[in-house]
Amino acid sequence: MQQPQHHHHKPKPTLSGSSSWIRRSPPPSPPHKKPWGAGGRSRYACRLVPLLVLTLYSLFTVLRIPSSSLVVNTADSERVERRDDVEAFKTHLPSNQNSLEARQETRSPASLPCSAFISGEAGGGEQASEEGVLCCDRSHYRSDVCYLRGDARTDPSTSSVLLYDAPRGAAPEKVRPYTRKFEESIMRTIDEVTILPVDSNGTDAARDSLRRRCDVRHPPGVPAVVFSTGGYTGNVYHEFSDGLIPLFITSQRFGGEVVFVVLEYHYWWLGRYGAILERLTNYKIVDFRYDRRVHCFSEMIVGLRIHGELVVDPKLMPNGKGLQDFQALLHQGYSGKPSSSLSSAPATLPLGLPSRPCIRPDDHAAKAFKPKMLIFIRKQNRVILNLPHVVTACRRAGFAPHVMNLRRQTPLPVIHAALASADAMVAVHGAAVTHFLFMRPGTVLLQIVPVGLDWAAESFYGKPAQELGLKYLEYRVAPEESSLAAEYGINSTVVQDPSVISSQGWWEMKKVYMDRQNVTVGVKRFGELLRTAKLHLRNATACGKAAVR
Repeated sequence: MQQPQHHHHKPKPTLSGSSSWIRRSPPPSPPHKKPWGAGGRSRYACRLVPLLVLTLYSLFTVLRIPSSSLVVNTADSERVERRDDVEAFKTHLPSNQNSLEARQETRSPASLPCSAFISGEAGGGEQASEEGVLCCDRSHYRSDVCYLRGDARTDPSTSSVLLYDAPRGAAPEKVRPYTRKFEESIMRTIDEVTILPVDSNGTDAARDSLRRRCDVRHPPGVPAVVFSTGGYTGNVYHEFSDGLIPLFITSQRFGGEVVFVVLEYHYWWLGRYGAILERLTNYKIVDFRYDRRVHCFSEMIVGLRIHGELVVDPKLMPNGKGLQDFQALLHQGYSGKPSSSLSSAPATLPLGLPSRPCIRPDDHAAKAFKPKMLIFIRKQNRVILNLPHVVTACRRAGFAPHVMNLRRQTPLPVIHAALASADAMVAVHGAAVTHFLFMRPGTVLLQIVPVGLDWAAESFYGKPAQELGLKYLEYRVAPEESSLAAEYGINSTVVQDPSVISSQGWWEMKKVYMDRQNVTVGVKRFGELLRTAKLHLRNATACGKAAVR
């Protein structure tokens, strides 16, 4: 059935006594000419009469001009200021000073930045004002996020959301709800959501007749968060950094009373991350593309907020949550423990296993102490070419090494169980390093960094790992240890100055340093890092700390 289209017409100017439209009387008829022979006085009288008539007519016309045509009407001025406020509200830019003062006096929603509504600082839910709100925060280079309050109804047939009783002057907005706005090529693949404000003027019956019928009416105070699982979904790093962590940042303040509306929905994604999602929402997920029903909400956020690469910045969170709280959510989900309130303190993982004996430097157990180390390997690129030597070096350093060859179908609970009980993790820079999120505070992450990937290794994994209390170590591959030396030459620009390639853009850097490089680890230099890691683990136990005192 074809949906009715809504056309907006500009109101025609009304004609009233106070308007600036002036009706002028027709000019008076010229006096009849008289013959010159009628005498001198007659001649002068004939000349004076027209002048007198014209003078009186001019005075009469001036007196009839209404004051409204010379002075700006107060109501018109207020309308202009309100329009300016709406425009400034939508674009997240300040309006002129006069409009700002008017907003402060009336306490209009336009007096607050859109980010205040998105983060909840402006209030919301059942206690929110009935005044409609439509705004977008486009200030972040990673994502655009829009906020709607009022009567919001989904229209999957046109990939749009209709906002009835929208604020006056609101214009349609378009959003691609994915957190890599700076990558135009990937953003073009993301479904676009159009937000259409509907100004439903007229009687209650007329307004109701224009609204799409609600098939599913969600409770007041239960908002929707709309986002996409397209883009790089399928890569575990991007699933966390671009998806799950921004979803946590945006939605955790609702304490589960929120509905997720997903574009480009994948059933395998729900199966893989359902244990996390069910701790963020108490409701079934809505597939925006294929659920043809009209869902009605009183509040809606389109898009996700993001703080950085695997980052939850407590200073930007209204309740001070951090990455530790997200990690606690992972532990609750994949350890099989019952869900706890998101507002409670994070349930941090203990450092040591209960079965591990207390180790003292002078104890015989210190020599038998063999921390569990997981070595994550790759098969296609950034392969450790001398893996047997690396495993042997780990064993000689006193570790109990276990090689893990992850596959896409490896269940996350299995990976979580392995890392939650591990003392150290070794991996070449790549998406699999993301699993350090499952490790306990005080454990060790040792990342092998190929040539040309120093900055990415530190920014993407090093800093977040340290934020979670892990001991972070790096093994930086030397030029002669990279397979690029054999391909391009040890003295080539590719090997000696990777910044030249990186300056040509991400895709060129990826093609050379991520897709075409393998590594040979120098066992002697690697062994020095292993000894540092074991010493840290020995001192990190409760008994070790007591002995140091």
